Amino acid sequence: MRVRIASTKATQKITKAMQMVAASKLRRAQTAAEAARPYADKMSAVISNIAGAAAGSPGAPALLAGTGRDQVHLLLVCTGERGLSGAFNSSIVRLARERALALMNQGKEVKFFCVGRKGYEQLRRQFDKQIVEHLDLRSVRQLGFVNAEDIAKKILARFEAGEFDVCTLFYSRFRSVIAQIPTAQQIIPLVVEEGTAASTTSYEYEPEEDEILTRLLPRNLAVQIFRALLENNASFYGAQMSAMDNATRNAGEMIRKQTLVYNRTRQAQITKELIEIISGAEAV
Repeated sequence: MRVRIASTKATQKITKAMQMVAASKLRRAQTAAEAARPYADKMSAVISNIAGAAAGSPGAPALLAGTGRDQVHLLLVCTGERGLSGAFNSSIVRLARERALALMNQGKEVKFFCVGRKGYEQLRRQFDKQIVEHLDLRSVRQLGFVNAEDIAKKILARFEAGEFDVCTLFYSRFRSVIAQIPTAQQIIPLVVEEGTAASTTSYEYEPEEDEILTRLLPRNLAVQIFRALLENNASFYGAQMSAMDNATRNAGEMIRKQTLVYNRTRQAQITKELIEIISGAEAV
């Protein structure tokens, strides 16, 4: 029992240390995620406005108009590189898996692009042959826009090669330390918000709308992926902080119960020895 209590205490120290590390990293990750939201939202609003003006144009970019088909779907699944974060990784994978199975039941072809080790490890058990690429970011100490650009370039290269028709991004949106929301966002072709596109304000564009969209759409793709990576990063540390806090509390409860059992066993042993001594004395 002494060994078990010592082992549980050592585990409690580790979980407490991991909780404090996650808490220290969470603030910076949360600040970065919240700072990226206004830019990403405004970028989407601007593109939606321009796309509304260019609706129906025969020269509309393929990233906006699509390929005209809906047969091959690429699921871009972004998860964490490490575990010990509760249901953070599993919830994202679950959402992607449900979407994949629903599409396959409709006769669609599904492909996976995995960003993050944990998502790849879970998805390959069921969809190993459908994973077309896996990107590991464990060597990246601080996420930058260049990481999102690299992913966007690979996605664009596959789209231009005709490997898929629709691309959906899966990530976890950070709300609070105890709430991370698994999110699916279609990024190719871009979904135009009706409220923004139907604006009554009239704008004149120079150069033409199609030329502006040709330049903005690839950048918007990288911006949305970058936002997803930052949201994921903040969600991971929030989930890890919460999970390690629960683990620390559970370890404390285990130590209390183990100590109680230890004391009762020790007391029973002492009582037994006293009874044997008294019985031997009376027999003499």
